[in-house]
Amino acid sequence: MRHIEWRRRALLGGMATLAAGRALAQREARVVVSSKIDTEGALLGNLILLALGQAQVPTEARLGLGPTRIVRQALLAGEIDLYPEYTGNAALFFDRANDPAWRDADRAYAMAAELDKGRNNLVWLPRAPANNTWTIAVRRDVATRERLATIGDLFAAAGRGAMRLAASAEFVESPAALPAFEAAYGASFPRDRITVLPGGDTAVTLRAAAQGISGVNAAMAYGTDGAIAALNLVVLRDDKGAQIVYEPAPVVRAAVLERFPAIRDALSPVFASLDLATLQKLNARIAVEGQPAPAVARAYLGEIGMLR
Repeated sequence: MRHIEWRRRALLGGMATLAAGRALAQREARVVVSSKIDTEGALLGNLILLALGQAQVPTEARLGLGPTRIVRQALLAGEIDLYPEYTGNAALFFDRANDPAWRDADRAYAMAAELDKGRNNLVWLPRAPANNTWTIAVRRDVATRERLATIGDLFAAAGRGAMRLAASAEFVESPAALPAFEAAYGASFPRDRITVLPGGDTAVTLRAAAQGISGVNAAMAYGTDGAIAALNLVVLRDDKGAQIVYEPAPVVRAAVLERFPAIRDALSPVFASLDLATLQKLNARIAVEGQPAPAVARAYLGEIGMLR
């Protein structure tokens, strides 16, 4: 009986090992694509899935997995293979936020790629030329009238009483937000010219600027907010590099890229096409017009001739 029981257990163990081996083989036969749980994450994740499908790279979708911490940990643990990340977040991943390199787009990308390859064997593929960092957006007619192109121009206009800013308390008080702009430009935005709105939703501040609520004509924003284009606002250029640069790029495990080298050629032209205005427009289709992210991604790839 003992011999029979031993053989039965051995057989079951062998079957379990075989099943585990098959599961691993099936897992390695496809690329698990993920994204963060936000509008732009859904857009970029769907663009990646579609582009890889066109390149005949087998994929499994796990989009909208969670916030940065969750998705990043899943990549490090090998639970997912690829997702879109932002260059500036590498400053936090590696506790290097004070390095001035993060405020230059090229240097930020190069440092993120070098640090992640060296420590985690992760590859940063070519990035999109669109900075999704803290910024300030103003009404287009005001920008034209006051000749506003940069954050420096904004401070000059604020000094002569031409601007009123809508922002959250965090934006006004956090050293990383308005105070960082003020330190870089050597100027202050008059606090009596700031309308502090509850919460941190940029959709609210942007709407206040667009509609001129309480005299507001400028708003805190993120660079690729979809409402910017929809509300006819313009983003002011941070020419002194007050903010860390956050450009999106696909990040993939090196072993996966080695198994599926077509990933690079499939994704590089897609991300190269996503400049600031384009991302604002595509995000607006989802966040403002209510179109599904997969449909927006498919339509865009068709527009740029990347769908057969």
